Order: sequence, then C-alpha cells, then structure tokens
Amino acid sequence: MVTFSVLGALEAQDAAGTPIALRGLKHRAVLARLLVAHGRVVPIETLIDDLWEIAPVRAMGAIRTFIGDLRRALEPDRPPRAASRFLVTHGAGYSLTMTQDAVDATRFERAVTEARDRNASAALQLLQRALAEWRGPAYADFPAEQWAQAERARLTELRLNAVEARADALLHLERPADAIPDLDAHVTEHPWRDSAWRLLALALYRAGRQKDALDVVRRARMRLADELGLDPSAELVRMESDILAHAPSLGPASRPVDAASRLWAQAAQSHAHGAVLGERARLRSTVDLLRSLAIAGGEGLEAAQQQRVAAIHAAEDLGDPHLTARVIGAYDVPAIWSRSDYPELAAQVVAAAQRTLDAFPVTANEATRSRLLATIAIESRGSSHDEPRRAALEAVRIARRLDNPALLAFALNGLFMQTFYRAGLAAERDTIGAELVDVAARHDLPAYELLGRLIRLQSCCARGDVTGADAQARAADELAGRYDSPLIAVFTTWYRALRLALTGAAASDIAEAYRAASPLLDRSGMPGMQHGMLSLALLSVRVQHGRPLPEPGTLDFSPYAPWVDPLLRAEHGEPGAARAALCALPDPPRDHLFEALWTLVARAADVVGDEGIAQRARDALLPARGELAGAGTGILTFGPIPDH
Repeated sequence: MVTFSVLGALEAQDAAGTPIALRGLKHRAVLARLLVAHGRVVPIETLIDDLWEIAPVRAMGAIRTFIGDLRRALEPDRPPRAASRFLVTHGAGYSLTMTQDAVDATRFERAVTEARDRNASAALQLLQRALAEWRGPAYADFPAEQWAQAERARLTELRLNAVEARADALLHLERPADAIPDLDAHVTEHPWRDSAWRLLALALYRAGRQKDALDVVRRARMRLADELGLDPSAELVRMESDILAHAPSLGPASRPVDAASRLWAQAAQSHAHGAVLGERARLRSTVDLLRSLAIAGGEGLEAAQQQRVAAIHAAEDLGDPHLTARVIGAYDVPAIWSRSDYPELAAQVVAAAQRTLDAFPVTANEATRSRLLATIAIESRGSSHDEPRRAALEAVRIARRLDNPALLAFALNGLFMQTFYRAGLAAERDTIGAELVDVAARHDLPAYELLGRLIRLQSCCARGDVTGADAQARAADELAGRYDSPLIAVFTTWYRALRLALTGAAASDIAEAYRAASPLLDRSGMPGMQHGMLSLALLSVRVQHGRPLPEPGTLDFSPYAPWVDPLLRAEHGEPGAARAALCALPDPPRDHLFEALWTLVARAADVVGDEGIAQRARDALLPARGELAGAGTGILTFGPIPDH
C-alpha cells in the first residue's frame, strides 16, 4: 500500500516504508493538489490554473506528463497500458483513490475525533499518537499556494485543538507537570489562544507553582490586550483571583516530585523520533521547569540536576549553539555550597558550556557569553585551577558593562564559588553577598537576595560576628516565608546549632541541636553538602570541648574521611598509620571546609610530630588567622584558627 505524508513536507512511501522519489516541484504540486481534494475529481483546467499564474502553451500536455511520471513512481510494477489503481483518470480530470489510512492527515483527524468520546487515559493515547504524525507545517512545500491554504488552516486548527485536548487529558489524569512544557511552547507560538493560556495557568497551579501560574495569567492578559488587541475571556480574567484564593474549582495543587523525569522522558522520546517541530521550545520550557524544581529543593532539586545534562545534550544534538547556550544558561539556580552534588554531571555541564563558548566568536552576544562563563565558574566549584576564577571575573565584567541586574547576580554567584582558592577570604565573600543583596532587592530577584543573605551569614560566622549572623538569618527566614523557599530553613536551622557553639553552650546541647538539624539536610536534595556533615559537626564539638575523639571507622565522614582519619588514628595509638596517611594526603579541596580540614591535618601532624606537614598546614591557614576554622560554612566550627 502506498502511503502519503502531508503533515510536514510532502512525502510518499511504498508498502515497505521506503520513500518514493517524486521528481520535480510541479510533480509534487500535482500530487499535493489531488491529496487536498480528498478523493474528489480535480479537472485538468483546475490543475493548470493552480500550477501556473500564466499557463504555458503546452500546459495540458505538461499536466499529462506529470501524471504519467507520478503513476510510474507510485506503481512501478504496473504493466504497460494497465489502468492505474491510485491515480485515476475521470474524463478530463484526475483523482487519487486510496484507503482511509493512506494519508497521515486522515489518520490524525480520525484519532482526534475518536478522542472526544474516550476517557482521559484513552484520549491521551490517541492524541499522543495523532500529534506524533506532525513533522512540520501541513503541506510545508507549498506555503504560498492558494489551493493549499484552506486545508492547511483547517489542519492547523485541528492540531492546536489537539494540543490543548492532550493537556486537558493530562490534567484529568492528575499529571499537570507533564502538560506544562508543550503548553508553554504552544502559547509562545500561538499567543492568541485564550484557552491555552488558561490551561497553562491551571497546570502550573496544580503542579504547585502558584507564583508561575499568576505570572502566566498576567502575561496572557497583557499580550492579548496590549499586543493583539483582544479582550481576555471572563474565565481568564477570573483565574487570577481564583489562584490567589485557592478556589476549589481549580482542583488540588501539589508539589511536582517526579515531574522532571516524566517531562524529560516525553521530550527524549520526541527527539528519538526526530520530532523537531516545537522541540526547541520544549527544551527551553523543560529547563525553565527544572530551574523551578531546583529552587524548591528536596527531591525536585535532585531530579532537576539529574535531568539537566540530558537536556543540554539534546540541545547540542540539534546543532544550534544559540539554543544550547540558552538551555545551559537558563539554569541560573543560585548555588550556596561549594562542593558539587554530582561532580560527574557538573563536569559534563562545564564541558558543554566550553564547547558552546568556543562555537561563538568573541564579538557574539555578550550576555550569552557571560552566562556560559558564569556557568563554568559555578559548576567548577572546588577547583584548584585558575581558569574558572578567570571565567567568573570576565562574566562579572560583562554583566556590569551591560548593566544587566539578573545577569550580574548570576555572574556574582559564579565569582562567589571561586572565592575558596585559599584560606581567609570571608571578607571577599561578604562583599559579594552584600552586592547580591543590594542588586536583588532593587530588581526583584528574591532567589538571589536569599543567596546574598546566606553568603553574608556564613561570612559573619567565619569572623565570629554572631549579631551580624543573627540579622542575616532573620532576614533570610522572613524572605523565604514570603517567597515559599523551604530550602532556606536547612541553612538557618544548622546555623542556630552552630550559634550554640559560637556562644559557649554545653557540648551536649550543641550535639543535640546538630542531630535535630540533620533530618533537614537529609531531605534537602544536596548530597554534596549532606554526606558526612553530621559526623563532622559532632567531631567539631568533641574537638572544641576537649572530648575523646571517636575511634576510626565508627562514624561516616564520607568525602572528608581522608583528612579526618589521620587525626583519629593518631589519637587512638596508631601513630605509624597516621603518619603514613598524612604523607599520602593531598591538600583539602578548595571549598567551604578548606580551613576546617587543614586544622584537622595540623592537629594530626602535631600529635605524630611531623613538622613538614605541620608547616604546610600553617602556611595554608596563615591568611585566615583572624577567622574561626570551618565557621564560614555557617554549620560548624573547630574554633579560632590560631589555636591550631
């Protein structure tokens, strides 16, 4: 059976699915014109009028030649002078005779019609299959031909309705997050679709993104009224107040725990099948959702980080560096902790950002360049190399030159992540935090104002300024309550445990506060901060209060074990093992715990009498002699650095 595809460029396939060569544009136009007729006879005079503005003298003969060539292409095994089964002559006209499933547009239309009478689950399957038929605009080869316009418009309207019907089915199936990416792309391409704006706002609301839902309603009203001169529907106007009031008519709102995995699976499936139409918009929308999930913290943060790299690779596969840069740079999630949660994924992001940067000339879009440089700086956290710091400094310079507040905040975040290259930089970090607070407060960037508050809190702790740290913690908690940022409580709760240590509380009270704070960290979705932190905090209490240290292997220090183990072995009568471990020990990572880990190395070297390593530790810690070891984390401290 010969089949035809018109939902995109015109194609024909034989019974085995092999493409059939259709020769020139006029041949294709004749075939398309007959397909538009849906089996009705098209007179040869109509074909002539449709193919030429001014018909040539031999137009009728040319049409017959085209018909003959098409018959040979469509039925290569037809015996000479045998009647055609597909392209049939009717007097002075022609028609196409074929089965109902022979044309993708017919299959699409039938599936959409059937979906209206099915339940949500069955309707979703039908609509997914129907929309997968589309490869581009209908009859894409003939964008200006009058004879194709009505059919193209009819099919396009059906497709727009199908996209919205699919979103409606997803909402009925309580899968709002899955509906968001395609709806977002849909309203971007078709901003006059009032019904699509309402569905997008409803999906965002039910996915637990009330602020984004309100933003969509307000954006829709502005675009419809101000840009298109259209009056929003009464339903759209009423939706804003309904969202604010959590009206029962909107249905339940919930957190999108596994939304990222599901939406990316859908995008990846489309990519695997070569469905390029709308994929760029879908990728951009996907990254926007991943960003929202990451800011929410917990499982959302973990899912977002896992799916981000897949989105970047999909963008690279499309061969568009501008799109790849957008996908990489759009994930401007404020980062506060200097140990990466997923080092391997971070390395892939850095490599992709560098490849994309190399694809742009130096004189290209400066904002894009700044975002890529800032991404490299943020994702290279903990690096001992100079390149990420240079990237951060250049990103900040560009953002200042462009006078772009949001870009500057992102770039300053990258610079903050590169202020751990040596000890004693709490004052430099405080300056960055103060600028972030100022820029973010003036330009309504609450996520970055929160970041600035936490940076300043950590810097105050490093200097032993409890009053200043208290002020930053209060401001952060108040702002987090206003903007529904539960992740902030993780940091402020751990700070209040540290505060007990900074103000001389009893060891038992400090340890109890750390244990009470630990579950918050376990649910934060930040393994780079979570792993080993409670054990390290409890160790800091013992060191500070002169208590016996735990025996080697009794606590899980995870990534910090190499720098903790020599001290534990030295304190428990294993000087040889401690000395051997010290000799093989690399410098601590350049992150929040740089000074803290060096103090443990210094104590171990002192116990076993290794002057060489003790001198290395002294040299590393000397620039921070006015700070408290580890307190720059806002979590724990091993006391004043001169004590070590």
